[in-house]
Amino acid sequence: MRSLLETAAERAIAYLEGLEERPVAPSATAVAGLAALDEPLPEQPTPPKDVIRQLDEVCSPATMAMAGPRFFGFVIGGSLPVALAANWLAGAWDQNSALYNVTPATAELERLALRWLIDLFGLPPACGGGFVTGATVANFTALAAARHGVLARAGWDVEADGLIGAPPVTVVVGEEAHPTLFKALGLVGLGRKRVAVSYTHLRAHETVLDLVCRLLLEKKKH
Repeated sequence: MRSLLETAAERAIAYLEGLEERPVAPSATAVAGLAALDEPLPEQPTPPKDVIRQLDEVCSPATMAMAGPRFFGFVIGGSLPVALAANWLAGAWDQNSALYNVTPATAELERLALRWLIDLFGLPPACGGGFVTGATVANFTALAAARHGVLARAGWDVEADGLIGAPPVTVVVGEEAHPTLFKALGLVGLGRKRVAVSYTHLRAHETVLDLVCRLLLEKKKH
């Protein structure tokens, strides 16, 4: 086991150290080389070191150099070495962090990280939070919470009674709303077409609630 993990670490380190020398985008030759992976399901196990070697030799050249200093796409960046090392350690722990009593260490790390984020954003200490996998799930989670709150104020228990027959909900979004928001609207059952798009900004002395009311009135006129 030690030899295998050390080999993987050495290959990963070599990959990171070579990012400043290689192009950011993979070459056409490297992408074409991925065809080497397309083989029938093996009838016998592949030696572990061969798996790591093939992944590195075939896949590493075909990656986008997102961990390097010259990748500026999306809103991500290369992780700090300490974050990558911590991720390796977390992978070795292999914790299923669903229950505190079963996985107290990782549960406590999550609790503390969320508390720090609440402090960082200046939110009330009583606020809660959760880590999700990305933008789509983040929007989905936020919309589900908003759907619950809006319909609860209208006297409708959406978790118990669903959306069939529920009061209609209009969602106001900005003109530059991320595509994942509309995907989440479909998944959460609010519908991608039940949206009022705001092409304007707040006017002087206008609150967000004022803006929403104005947009809804404009939508009715049209």
